[in-house]
Amino acid sequence: MTTIHNLGFPRIGAKRELKFALESYWKGESSRDELKALGARLRQRHWENQAGLDLVPVGDFSFYDQVLDTSFMLGNLPERVQGFHGDPLDNYFRVARGRSAKGTEDHGTCCGGVAAGEMTKWFDTNYHYIVPEFTAETRFTLDASHLLEQLAEARAQGVKAKPVIIGPVTYLAIGKAKDNANKLDLLAHLLPVYAELLETLSREGVEWVQIDEPVLVTELDADWQQAFNTAYQHLKNTGVKLLVATYFGQLQESASLAANLPVAGLHVDAINDREGVPSLINLLPNDKVLSLGVINGRNIWKTDLTAVLDWVEPIARSLGDRLWIAPSCSLLHVPVDLETEQKLDGEVKSWLAFALQKLDELRVLGKALRDGRDAVKAELESNLAALTARRNSPRVNNPAVKAAVARVTAEMGKRKSVYATRAAKQSALLKLPVYPTTTIGSFPQTAEIRHARSEFRAGRLNEAGYQVAMRAEIERSVREQEKLGLDVLVHGEAERNDMVEYFGEQLDGYAFSQFGWVQSYGSRCVKPPILFGDISRPGAMTVEWITYAQSLTQKPMKGMLTGPVTILNWSFVRDDQPRSASCLQLALAIREEVLDLEKAGVHVIQIDEAALREGLPLRKAQWQSYLDWAIESFRITANGVSDETQIHTHMCYSEFNDIISSIADMDADVITIETSRSDMELLDAFENFQYPNEIGPGVYDIHSPNIPTERHIVDLMKKAAERVPAERLWVNPDCGLKTRQWAEVIPALSNMVAAAKTLRAEA
Repeated sequence: MTTIHNLGFPRIGAKRELKFALESYWKGESSRDELKALGARLRQRHWENQAGLDLVPVGDFSFYDQVLDTSFMLGNLPERVQGFHGDPLDNYFRVARGRSAKGTEDHGTCCGGVAAGEMTKWFDTNYHYIVPEFTAETRFTLDASHLLEQLAEARAQGVKAKPVIIGPVTYLAIGKAKDNANKLDLLAHLLPVYAELLETLSREGVEWVQIDEPVLVTELDADWQQAFNTAYQHLKNTGVKLLVATYFGQLQESASLAANLPVAGLHVDAINDREGVPSLINLLPNDKVLSLGVINGRNIWKTDLTAVLDWVEPIARSLGDRLWIAPSCSLLHVPVDLETEQKLDGEVKSWLAFALQKLDELRVLGKALRDGRDAVKAELESNLAALTARRNSPRVNNPAVKAAVARVTAEMGKRKSVYATRAAKQSALLKLPVYPTTTIGSFPQTAEIRHARSEFRAGRLNEAGYQVAMRAEIERSVREQEKLGLDVLVHGEAERNDMVEYFGEQLDGYAFSQFGWVQSYGSRCVKPPILFGDISRPGAMTVEWITYAQSLTQKPMKGMLTGPVTILNWSFVRDDQPRSASCLQLALAIREEVLDLEKAGVHVIQIDEAALREGLPLRKAQWQSYLDWAIESFRITANGVSDETQIHTHMCYSEFNDIISSIADMDADVITIETSRSDMELLDAFENFQYPNEIGPGVYDIHSPNIPTERHIVDLMKKAAERVPAERLWVNPDCGLKTRQWAEVIPALSNMVAAAKTLRAEA
């Protein structure tokens, strides 16, 4: 009989309970015991949600990040937090965010703020993980207490537990060697600790362990391929059955390697690698389990259950008990429960499946494979009806939008003049000093802002009252920036709930959930809009707010927009046409907004492409195709303006070295990037590439409550000036400030402005 199982479940809670508990603890408003108790309740509920599966993941719950959990389990703590006393959870939060809870910092400077761990994207998702840190001297020691505690909880609840851990090769691959050591040299020190962990789980009576190795779907050189053979030869006699889980891409040249690892089972992402499954089956030894991820764990559309059964039933007849089915990856990347949505467009809702509904789909498929399709006839008919309705809906396809796309020309993606010509005109108009200062766009989303938005959406505050409240917050942001002495101002984005959702709400072709929250990192959750149809812009989206802000000051005011690639990558995107087609539609819509801002007298326009690199395919051989349409979409958005209009773009948490020429091809006048946590390492890309335009390397880590000193910012900017001419450098934070508090923002920006003045004096 086919085994049905899950790879991971969303940890934040259907109502974001974990988010609010974490933030309460960090503020010192609740105790450590209360936080841990909330975690236990969430785990219990999530295991109940997965009842009926043959195997349920344990160890997928985290208070911040599963990679950071692994680092602590392996005893791989950064030196800067080693030896701190107090509860290990506080050290954990220090690495995650620079400090722990307010009340735990009172017992001495030794345990106060530290540099937070570097954060980057988990493969090609919008989930951020804390990067493991290594040196040539790194050694590992096992502390499996948290995993064992969760295992005991699950067993007490009667859960058919399958512990989930990150595999040793992936762990090394996604980490960073701080001294440029060869990370693979650490494998010999790491494997005994993994063996100890698996032997411990065996003694606890565990049969199956899911060991995640997503790096197998990337391009691996011979040394990394050999590392897999070395690792699993070492781990094969630890007393448990290992299910090596790959996801997010195709195995391709690593298929034979993966199929022949000395493990009991292999999971593959059949959403991304369906074409590779037949040859993989031929490579698979006759005693090995094959788990197929047949339900998309990263998008929210209903699965075509009949089509899946048409494909899987012959495989089930061939493999028998050796076939398992599951979602393609952990359900961490989708919202929890569609049934909580009471205001979502009813037609669109009928086309969707969140985490709980995906598990229902999995159960239907399992029952059909075990008992025949007649056993689930009603479910299959209902599923087919929903899919047919979506395909035939006139709301999905808009002939006018398709006609506009057909009229796109190459000239639309080109500026009128080269950068040097534009820069001279912009300098004459804006009259900015050397090392100009600015911020990335948003200012703190205060309790007052959130309350006004909530009251407005509930109908208790009318449109006029909401406008008054938002204008007051915009004026506050402008006045604070003027007092600080910033050179290019922003309006603060008080009226925006989210940098993608805000625009999606004003574009035709989008739908929105109330509770479709997905974890981005730690307590930070996003609610991706649902792109279900062709995109068009009925009217101006930002012009009124930006022009009001400009009316309050004589300083330049940036118009703030989210770019088409980021809107695409941070949405749940339709799966019935190429992503490139949807992106071009978005580009045309945002282009209209850019031109309207310019017409309204806005001379600086920032088009954020925070997620540009995130969308890169995991295999370099597929990069150029993506970059071609992604960069072209940005250029079509940005390049209809006059030379005097200065175009900015922003990117965060991205390694740029390998795509720097494509970033240059965007031809933005100014690019701002994250460099604070990486100590300017991201600017290494500019040592061998003469980037032609202006750059703002982020010097203030806004994801930590720590306040950077003036000296620290000056030192970072001097490092930047070693790679980029000072006359082309800007001084700015590494991202927007909406998640911070004014009490943190003002001193941090004050130090940033002071640093710019020091740099000007020394120039």
